[in-house]
Amino acid sequence: MGQLVESAGGYRFIPGVSQYSGGVASTDGHAIVRVQLEQPLPLKTGMDRAAQIMKAAGRPLTAFCACELRSPAPFTEQGFKDFNSEYVAILEDWGVIRGGVNPVARSNVCPKIDPPKVPGLYAFCYTVEASEAPASFVVSGSGEAPEGKTNYRDHAIRLGDISPTAIKEKANWVLGEMERRLAALSGRWADTTAVQVYTVHDISPLMETEFAGRGILPRGIIWHYNRPPVVDLEFEMDCRRIHREAVA
Repeated sequence: MGQLVESAGGYRFIPGVSQYSGGVASTDGHAIVRVQLEQPLPLKTGMDRAAQIMKAAGRPLTAFCACELRSPAPFTEQGFKDFNSEYVAILEDWGVIRGGVNPVARSNVCPKIDPPKVPGLYAFCYTVEASEAPASFVVSGSGEAPEGKTNYRDHAIRLGDISPTAIKEKANWVLGEMERRLAALSGRWADTTAVQVYTVHDISPLMETEFAGRGILPRGIIWHYNRPPVVDLEFEMDCRRIHREAVA
């Protein structure tokens, strides 16, 4: 990962791709807070709600630093690009994206059971002023394929293979990517307050091997029965260190 870049909203970020960064960390004098909506709202409605909450907290739109999205089903490659254009346009309008650089961390996953009818906002994070606050960070979600390529299919780990061995290999690749992003944010698994896994495949065989072996289990894992956002990806994770969370 490259050197962290300062944003205009009280956080630094790992440079990533046009639709999201690799992760964000609060700067001195700031803390990241997380707000989960009572239910996912359609993208524009949800982002308007996020703007209202930040305004009520006395924060500018540029304080918006991370979001968790929910979509009806995995996108095709082109469908994902089209959705990202809509999402990025909102951040550009807010002044969050400057010079084509997107500082916001993101996960976008697809519930297998009771999915939303349209893509929407599930939760978001923003910075607040906080003297002597402990460090906080959010690592963007990653599936089992490198980002920034022309497509996912040609680079995905064990594409089309959902055998237990393949799921283990996919998980290990994603775990490695999480660790690379954590290191860039000066974090470790032991620093996290939440680790989220998104897959419809059984992760119990990984608990005592891959997860326990990396020291993830003491704080637990949140398993969402969701798919990654692109067709044929099977395993995604994100993680965070946040000391203030709310439901709105």
